[in-house]
Amino acid sequence: MINFNGNIVNESNQLSNNRGFLFGDAVFETLRVISNYIPFWEDHYFRLMSSMRIMRFNIPDTFTPSFLHDEILKIHNHNSDLDHGRARISVFRSSSGNYNPESNDISYIIKTSEIHNNNYEFLNNDLRVDLYKDYLIDSQLINRIKSNNKSINVLASIYASENDLDNCILLNKNRMISEFINGNLFLVKDDLIITPNLNSGCLDGVMRKNIIKILHDNNFNVIEVDLKPFEIISANEMFMTNAVQGIQPIKYYRKKIFSNDVTSKLLSLLNTSIN
Repeated sequence: MINFNGNIVNESNQLSNNRGFLFGDAVFETLRVISNYIPFWEDHYFRLMSSMRIMRFNIPDTFTPSFLHDEILKIHNHNSDLDHGRARISVFRSSSGNYNPESNDISYIIKTSEIHNNNYEFLNNDLRVDLYKDYLIDSQLINRIKSNNKSINVLASIYASENDLDNCILLNKNRMISEFINGNLFLVKDDLIITPNLNSGCLDGVMRKNIIKILHDNNFNVIEVDLKPFEIISANEMFMTNAVQGIQPIKYYRKKIFSNDVTSKLLSLLNTSIN
């Protein structure tokens, strides 16, 4: 039994020994389902496996690509009348113990929600962003995986809401650009497309990886570099990428107003690549 908001209730199976809740001892993967198809599934799967190895989880032999793929679609089709949706698979160390777990065995939870469009599209053409400076991203490997330790992202989201922003740009400890709160960052400057390198502490995003591939395949000039905040002002366009929203153009950064010509072309190329 536990005391939950003043009521003595049974402890749920999802909470019992859930070290993801107790210690942030968990990793997750968020993905898109389009017409019962999971775009870039292999990339999602191998990133999840890599994150689990970094966290030293015991990975069951049953955790094959086909098993997890079917588990995601099973709950997606149970919860949704649509073919399209968002899914999050959370994997946590399910063990007693305090900081030192008694075992490295895992449990998983898959949650889904509906999305009504069957392609990636711009959700808002007037996104406004600024820098978030209160806390800085660490560039260690452990910070580049999708773990449950997202306090900076949460606080940056609250800061954005309090300051009439749609998103914030996170900086690393060298005061270089790392990423957005919920996605990777790209700048378009003349004929060059620029994104922070992985040493910036940014997430090794599945959509980031595939956008870079699409850019190369279509003869765009793209580079991964250390990116200073003042370089934003000289850019023509800025956009964010993540696996659920695809590509989203940024319109405003302080007094700077961006266009989205290249971003629009890239959105079309992305949709073509998954259809």
